[in-house]
Amino acid sequence: MSSQVKESVIEARARLQGHFAEFSGDKYGQGWENLWAKGDFLPWDKGAPNPALIDTLQEQQNIIGNAMVEVDGKLRRKRALVPGCGRGVDVLLLKSFGYDAIGLEYSETAVKACRKYEEEHGSEYQTYDEMLGEGSAQFVVGDFFQDDWLAGIGGSEKRFDLIYDYTFFCALNPSFRPNWAKRMSQLLGPAPHSNLFCLEFPTYKPLSTGGPPFGSSPEAYMAHLSHPGQQIPYDEHGHVQTGGPDEATEDALVRVAHWHPERTHVVGKDENGIVRDFVAIWRHR
Repeated sequence: MSSQVKESVIEARARLQGHFAEFSGDKYGQGWENLWAKGDFLPWDKGAPNPALIDTLQEQQNIIGNAMVEVDGKLRRKRALVPGCGRGVDVLLLKSFGYDAIGLEYSETAVKACRKYEEEHGSEYQTYDEMLGEGSAQFVVGDFFQDDWLAGIGGSEKRFDLIYDYTFFCALNPSFRPNWAKRMSQLLGPAPHSNLFCLEFPTYKPLSTGGPPFGSSPEAYMAHLSHPGQQIPYDEHGHVQTGGPDEATEDALVRVAHWHPERTHVVGKDENGIVRDFVAIWRHR
């Protein structure tokens, strides 16, 4: 990350913090809608999927499989969910890999932006495997923590074979993290074919410096996903404390893979270009 890019990132984070100071508590979601409605300050919108997602879908099928799964002797497409999908670039990428992908956004304006982007740029996402073909893309307005949006996506199955979280966990106020983990456990389908893919970012930022994006260390993901719904103690510096919940709960997710990707967006690298993001793959036990 060059010094110029670093200054730009710091400035954007300060501006985001100032914005959300006016949208605390129950108004937090409205803060995102406000930004999308204005449309002139969307620093998380990189205009393309993270390369780490592309590389994982292409190169790590031994871990996550492909877009098809056999259930009761029948093949079907896997269902993917991208909560906080932004402009929908990841949804369209997953569609091109053969998934039936759902993009969820709290902001109605963001969903309109997704549909507009798909109309104008959808053809740029080439089908990855002609044998598998492409899946579908759908964008829906809803609150991740509620169930009403599930009724709008069709089908009776309300769990997903792949959930992708890149800038959703870090965008949430840390007070939401216990419910985030609980909800991920509820929405993720059964092992071994269902995977939660967390691209951990920003791993280097202390939680105590505030957000969004809030510091999101691998230890934080581990603590919350091992104990969905439980309060996790943090120390005064925002580090996960030892001496928290010991045994994983029955609905816990298990991390089955964890690595630094070779590529990621610039904001996930240090001044020397070293990747600081992690890819983590989680499943039900």
